[in-house]
Amino acid sequence: MLVLVVDSSTPAVTAALVEVSADGVTPRAQRCTVDARAHGELLAPQVDAVLADVDARPRDLTAIVAGLGPGPFTGLRVGLVTAATMGQVLGIPTYGVCSLDGIGHPAAAGEPVLAASDARRREVYWAVYDGAGQRIAGPDVAAPAVVAERARDLAVTVAVGDGAHRYADVLGLPLRAEPRYPDPTVLAVLAAERIRAGAPGEPLTPLYLRRPDAVAATGHKPVLP
Repeated sequence: MLVLVVDSSTPAVTAALVEVSADGVTPRAQRCTVDARAHGELLAPQVDAVLADVDARPRDLTAIVAGLGPGPFTGLRVGLVTAATMGQVLGIPTYGVCSLDGIGHPAAAGEPVLAASDARRREVYWAVYDGAGQRIAGPDVAAPAVVAERARDLAVTVAVGDGAHRYADVLGLPLRAEPRYPDPTVLAVLAAERIRAGAPGEPLTPLYLRRPDAVAATGHKPVLP
């Protein structure tokens, strides 16, 4: 089963194709560009590129997996709208996975790990995973100092993700170099059971965790003296 994976929850704009079989998940093609200001411009061409890499067409897709965030409003919605629209047009199911799971799950290696991505406003989106890669806290958004305290409470011994690197001095934890951003193959692995079972598609509900930076005006300034 050929599956498209998209994630735009971080500055890394990612599109990938994987093959899901009874034996596992095999990566086929991937494009990833780190640019926090160009999600809308990059994602659709990257989807076209990964399909071309394996000589496939959209109608060859069996399902679509999308990272649900958490992430900033503008970037995150690009991936989710793309996935939802393609799923609807092609008549194939869409499945959502917490984007932080694509960072924390593969980094867990027998010890609790903190996964963090940059949330701007001097905050991070974060979650904690046990030694088997299962999420035990989060996702949430908070200042790095608050996250550092929660990590100590949960006996975290290592941190991973772009947010962890950005605020390494505050978190005070050893860092894992990779993955810095959500791994699309891991996102597919976490959705693979649903894909194999032919489970009904799911609404792709974004994990914004806070209000968008831009809000509608609540009043009007007078224009006459």
